[in-house]
Amino acid sequence: MVIGACRLDLILPENHSLKGKRSVVQSICAQVRRKFNVAIAEVEDQDAWQVAGLGFTVVSSDVRHLDRMVQEVMDYIEQRANADGGAQLGGYQVERIHAF
Repeated sequence: MVIGACRLDLILPENHSLKGKRSVVQSICAQVRRKFNVAIAEVEDQDAWQVAGLGFTVVSSDVRHLDRMVQEVMDYIEQRANADGGAQLGGYQVERIHAF
């Protein structure tokens, strides 16, 4: 079993309130959960207006499948962020954990 943990930053330059940020973040998280069946949440920068730290996990039996899934989720988040509120994908980190 391989577990992929990804942490990424969303930059929201046009956002001017926590309410606006949370609207964008919650929408993106709900869409990702529905489409990919992964665990995703805002994990950092909850009090910042123009940046959101998100984390998601993927579990697979194959490293290639895991890498493909992580990339698909990242691409989808970037696409949705641009469409939903002019957000941009900032930096990200991916960690693979081989279990059992």
